[in-house]
Amino acid sequence: MSEVKVNKISPRSGTDVTLGDSGDTFTVPTGVTLDTSNSTVTLPDGSVTNAKLNNDIISGATELATEPEDTDEFLVSDAGTIKRIDYSLIKGGGITEADQWRLNADFTSNNTTINAGWERNDSTGFGYIGTGMTESSGIFTFPSTGIYWIHFKANMLNSTTSQYLGIGIETTPDNSTYTEVANSYTNAYTGNAHSVVVTNIFFDVTNTSTHKVRFSTKSPQAGTNTVLSNSGKNITDVTFIRLGDT
Repeated sequence: MSEVKVNKISPRSGTDVTLGDSGDTFTVPTGVTLDTSNSTVTLPDGSVTNAKLNNDIISGATELATEPEDTDEFLVSDAGTIKRIDYSLIKGGGITEADQWRLNADFTSNNTTINAGWERNDSTGFGYIGTGMTESSGIFTFPSTGIYWIHFKANMLNSTTSQYLGIGIETTPDNSTYTEVANSYTNAYTGNAHSVVVTNIFFDVTNTSTHKVRFSTKSPQAGTNTVLSNSGKNITDVTFIRLGDT
């Protein structure tokens, strides 16, 4: 075996030096360090495989101690092809919005939007997730787009015996025209009897400026509806939970 000892190899002309011929193998013994810190090394396509990556390729990197931003990028294998993808497309679903409101003042009317007396639940131990809903004159605005579960429960009092009295949920896709999408009825078997009425819907909020919801009383067969309230606990209340993306 021949041995060549030199301190420097320079091209005889030009700027390129070729080592060997196609098919030749150059072996660098264990313990030898190739210092390329001031140079550019071009590797053939496909030459860096999993076997060439150290086990600390991830654990040795700087830790990100908070949830990634939506535009942070990850590497994925798309049917064997390495691609990058934004975090916004792969982050977990989970509950991002959950809120609850209630009446803090009795509302007496028939077949009318409950347009006053709403407050966010502020009882001891209550907490909501996300930005939460906003309300104005009985109209509720959503904090973000998505599929929402809306649950409406009303404790009611009718002034006289009535075969039926009820509540409704009304939604709009254009911030103008409201349509009743759910209702529920009960009966007042005697005058001044308490009744509890419940209904719920799924609502696809594709635009927070146009998609809104409000709640109403239904005309009883006789007498006058009073929707009961309490500022310290839930008597008449609505619950909003965002279940997922639109």
